[in-house]
Amino acid sequence: MPTSAPTPVMAGIAPPPAMLSRINIGDFLRRAAQSDPQNIALVDGDMRLSYGELNRRVTQAANALLASGLRPGARVASLCNNSAEFVVAFFGVHRAGLVWVPINTGLGLDDVRFILEHAEASAVLVDGALLEGEPLRALLEQHGPTTGFVIEGAARGRYAAFAAACAAQDEIETPVEAGDRDVAQIMYTSGTTGRPKGVMQCHTAVVMAAFANAVELGMNREDVANAVLPLFHCAQHTLLCSLLAAGARVVLLRGFDPTRMLEVIERERISKMFALPLMYQAMLDHPTIAQRDLSSLKLCLYAMAPMAETLLRRLIERFCPQFMLASGQTEMYPLTVAFRPEEQLRRFGPYWGASSILNDTAVMDDEGRILGRGAVGEIVHRGPNVMQGYYKDPEATEKARAFGWHHTGDLGMWDADGQLLFKDRKKDMIKTGGENVPSVKVEAVLLQHPAVANAAAVGLPHARWIEAVTAFAVLKPGANADEAALIAHCKAHLGGFEVPKAIRVLDALPMTSTGKVQKQPLRERFHDLYAG
Repeated sequence: MPTSAPTPVMAGIAPPPAMLSRINIGDFLRRAAQSDPQNIALVDGDMRLSYGELNRRVTQAANALLASGLRPGARVASLCNNSAEFVVAFFGVHRAGLVWVPINTGLGLDDVRFILEHAEASAVLVDGALLEGEPLRALLEQHGPTTGFVIEGAARGRYAAFAAACAAQDEIETPVEAGDRDVAQIMYTSGTTGRPKGVMQCHTAVVMAAFANAVELGMNREDVANAVLPLFHCAQHTLLCSLLAAGARVVLLRGFDPTRMLEVIERERISKMFALPLMYQAMLDHPTIAQRDLSSLKLCLYAMAPMAETLLRRLIERFCPQFMLASGQTEMYPLTVAFRPEEQLRRFGPYWGASSILNDTAVMDDEGRILGRGAVGEIVHRGPNVMQGYYKDPEATEKARAFGWHHTGDLGMWDADGQLLFKDRKKDMIKTGGENVPSVKVEAVLLQHPAVANAAAVGLPHARWIEAVTAFAVLKPGANADEAALIAHCKAHLGGFEVPKAIRVLDALPMTSTGKVQKQPLRERFHDLYAG
């Protein structure tokens, strides 16, 4: 029997050098620009940037960052909302071989400070509009990096205007070696312990996810898509990368307004749309919907939770013929599972669909055994889009990758047709409006109030937020505090999306025999708190 020919490695041929085979998030912009430089890449209000112009600006941005003294591997944090200049900035971070650390602009200042210090950020990108707020400005002056750039604004204090810094640079790309497994970004996501955890993603994970999404969603150069969710969030970021890798046009929006969104769909002829269920509901119920021309829409993507059957049927009839639910998480760069258009009207309930072409998905028991259809277990994934680990937290990293799979903390089950059903949260996490809120964080803040003896936080069904952060408090003997006072206390210590939508003061919380709060009775008793 003949032996097989030796592989190049067996034959003693060394692998190609890093620059020859490198994978970098900033590279597909250059390639798209070379292919079709005049094609429009970004629309931001009246601004229209071609692929050629976007690529030129990204090169200047990378050069400006390196000229400031930053070196590959340094962390560059951002506190920015959606804008074309922000897109240029974070692609410049990648192209310069730096590590992007996006910070959710809705976080409380305590968490912002924690992330800046935990990530050891060497520089910060911050919106000029956000610097108008005295608390954030004071935080950055006292605890922020000495190097920084103002996005969409004039120089302020020790922070230079980003546009001016970029304009001073040439358009010749500075060669930077960046390995495909080098960390490209650290996205902080809420952990069950209350403090955000830094999820490290390499260039390969993000690029592979972008290309897989482009295939899954049928993206091409003829597509026009919106970007209305914040770009510091993994869901909108991965879709932006997918669209730009495919050579499509992206229309940036700075927050959601149903009137504005409907106007954009008509004017820009949006073909691929991404929004949350509550956004689709608001547009469908808009008084001018009957007069709108939505014929350009070919596929509407939604995330965070399934849609009610009545709403989905109305949307498919009036809004767009094809809807698709996409799921994922920061630790497994989205998307990981999808409830595809052909399945949307076949079954209803908490369906997440089938695995992406990029990764494997399974249901596993606590002993690491893969379960078959009909059995409930933890949803696990593996594939090239998995995180490198949690920054400075090897213990949590090893726990998340037990048995050679990434553990999501969600419980699910395959149905008879191989479609994944979400069953429950294994981790004590509330998922509200697309954001993770650890219940222990809300409870810890409530327990800081001098009148509170015990507290519990849960997520309850809500038409707008999917799960609404809801808290329950038991007061100390003789103490007085009403709901308004407790919510005001939470607002002083939590980010806006973390503040409970309601707080109920109870005589006692349901407890186990060992003194642990039982949350399921609270969920059952107050299940319909937000009904109607």
